[in-house]
Amino acid sequence: MQIVTVELEKAATILKLLGDKTRLTMVKMLDTNDCCVCEFVEIFKMSQPAISQHVRKLKDAGLIQETRKGQWIFYSLNKDSDYYPLVHNLLQHLPDQDFKLQELEEQGLRISCCN
Repeated sequence: MQIVTVELEKAATILKLLGDKTRLTMVKMLDTNDCCVCEFVEIFKMSQPAISQHVRKLKDAGLIQETRKGQWIFYSLNKDSDYYPLVHNLLQHLPDQDFKLQELEEQGLRISCCN
């Protein structure tokens, strides 16, 4: 794997963005799953506008990308981002968060906006 150097200022911006526990958890989840805003609303027990603000910040930084499926938008980690190697390395040190989506699924709330 080739080492990509990130400017110190940009690295600080990305790390500051990921310094928020909610956004860091979202990014960890998006490393292995595509998610919809409605799923994050259920997982984090936050309002849709609050979740949308977190998602917008991550998207504006180029860390996540969106895919439209019909009228729904799903988010995933942007593995083409210049920052992905830095973010991916960080994520490897964090505990798995897939259980949160499994709990949603067990409650019948996984991708609830699309049912």
